Amino acid sequence: MIQPDLQGSFICEDVRQEMNGMHSLVGVLSAIPAPALPIRLLKLCLWTRWCSGSGQFRQVSKIVTPDDHGIVGESTVDFQLREMESHTTNVHYFTGIQFQEFGIHHVEIYLDDELILRFPLPVLQIKQQG
Repeated sequence: MIQPDLQGSFICEDVRQEMNGMHSLVGVLSAIPAPALPIRLLKLCLWTRWCSGSGQFRQVSKIVTPDDHGIVGESTVDFQLREMESHTTNVHYFTGIQFQEFGIHHVEIYLDDELILRFPLPVLQIKQQG
């Protein structure tokens, strides 16, 4: 078994698989704007691409609260890379998640219980027009 590299990761509103098998990412997010709390999202997606490894793996993805003690959403997928030249794309769907506070939440991506990537996902208060 050779641990793969995380080639890329995006948090977005939706991931669509086209007829040719390619993915289209819709609404790539750098923050979640909200006029008030709590804010409930019907769907939030995490797109990841793994390459340059071989073996069986488990990816666990989490969205954690600003204090790092709570989990807003969690998703798990098992995957296999058969050879070093192969790659796989995983899409995690967080459905019906609810953010209870403003601030810097984080997206965490684990591979077989090892934290591989952690990036900020701010939930920002915006003022409503009118």
